[in-house]
Amino acid sequence: MSGERDFEFAMIDGTIIRVHQHGMGAKGACRQAIGRSRGGLTTVALVDALGNLARFVLLPGQRHDSITAPDLIEGINMEALLADKGFDNNRLRQILCETQTQAVIPSKVDRKDLIPCDFAMYRWRHLVENFFCDLKHFRVIATRYDKTDESFAAFIFLRAILLAIK
Repeated sequence: MSGERDFEFAMIDGTIIRVHQHGMGAKGACRQAIGRSRGGLTTVALVDALGNLARFVLLPGQRHDSITAPDLIEGINMEALLADKGFDNNRLRQILCETQTQAVIPSKVDRKDLIPCDFAMYRWRHLVENFFCDLKHFRVIATRYDKTDESFAAFIFLRAILLAIK
């Protein structure tokens, strides 16, 4: 909204949003971003250091969150990216290394060589969790009723605008 986002650091995370039974079965060849999983829909968001939405993507439930991380951070100059263990993969770490961005991502337990993480900075990741919590206070988002991903994405944009001006 302001055009002056604070990308001292950015945070990325995903959340599951339940899909109501009436939110499925759109007619035509439109995309729904609904797939088989426990939740049905994954929303992956990138927020700035103030906890405001920068970018997001809707994924079918069976797709992993970390797949879209490179697309979400593309073209954004930031000092550090904060993410949870789900985003610990070599591809993302390589992209962050090439852009000279600090990766504040704890290593997965199955990683052979543990990579150190700045846990003092990692504590700021609560801002992306707070964003999702505030986003889900909007009933239309907490339980998806929209049949198409375009209309559902519009509600996410609307709610993010309301949160930014709040």
